[in-house]
Amino acid sequence: MKGTILVVNSGSSSLKASVVSPDGSRCNFEYTHVGEAGFPDGAEAIARLLDEIDAAAVTAVGHRITHGGDVPEPARLIDAEERARLDGLVHLAPLHMPGNLHGVDLCAHRLNVPQVGCFDTSFHRTMPQAARRLPVPREFGLEKYGFHGLNFAHVARVLPGLLPEAARGRIVVAHLGSGASLCLLQDLQSLDTTMGLTPLGGIPMGTRSGDLDPGVVLELARELRRSQVEELLYHRSGLLALSGGIGADMAALLRDEAPDAAFAVDYFCRSVRGAIGALAAKWGGIDALVFTGGIGENAPGIRAAVCQPLDFLGLQLDLEANTGNAAVLSTPASKPVLRVLADEEGMIADLVRALLRRGP
Repeated sequence: MKGTILVVNSGSSSLKASVVSPDGSRCNFEYTHVGEAGFPDGAEAIARLLDEIDAAAVTAVGHRITHGGDVPEPARLIDAEERARLDGLVHLAPLHMPGNLHGVDLCAHRLNVPQVGCFDTSFHRTMPQAARRLPVPREFGLEKYGFHGLNFAHVARVLPGLLPEAARGRIVVAHLGSGASLCLLQDLQSLDTTMGLTPLGGIPMGTRSGDLDPGVVLELARELRRSQVEELLYHRSGLLALSGGIGADMAALLRDEAPDAAFAVDYFCRSVRGAIGALAAKWGGIDALVFTGGIGENAPGIRAAVCQPLDFLGLQLDLEANTGNAAVLSTPASKPVLRVLADEEGMIADLVRALLRRGP
């Protein structure tokens, strides 16, 4: 299918978009502080976007949808039935899904073209039961979904060109950003990941807690209402809490000389190392490590702190390559350690084209 694809990632306070031409060229847009003075609401941001692009050339819109539930398809046409299904998943990703679906509704109102949902969860449907099951009774229907799948899928499709011999081995991909998770690939498919039922689990993130002893949540529930617990764990935890309120932005924490900032950074690196070690232990080792995402791509100090104690896994960084943000970060004697730029937008555009070629 030829034509221009508009890729939309609509969040609660920001709108990111890319216009992807048939030849693969791309123009990116970002609108921040949505809901404030510049853009009172998402409708204003969408209106600005459509004013800045050639909306008449758009043949389909691809939306990043954080939670797709248990569907194996990476993309689906969002008709009335699918839109209703996605509404039923909002409670599993309350930080992301309301903004995602608001973007769908606004674009559908303004553009009479197919609206396609591309899911961050579908990539992980290849995980075996040992990775997907949760140790609670089956009748509750709760399982591990995993997230950041669009970028993990992007990494998986570029790996054969980067690692011709090792690409189909056991590759740990560390997607590190304000939201963060790790995935173990084998045969370029998801074998395991750190996030679970919701994007709240796994390693600590900018403002999200990551995994907790369930007793912590029970104790919080003794003192707070459900909505307050949810707000605390999604918006006031993670690096923000670990730094004593200094901030949730890793770049700012790295610049800050306060002991609490250093503590938060060290805690984060320790958690990433622990996740790499756990994935290696569960699946019999790893053959390569990939850093991606805003922190993974742009923070040499974080990569160094993560990798320094991992000699026992055969991972060693080359100091000059790491400092220079090279594509290959490892020494010749090391198992490969790579830096791969995230590209959810390109992945979404390709998924939309593929879906519309074969029909929904």
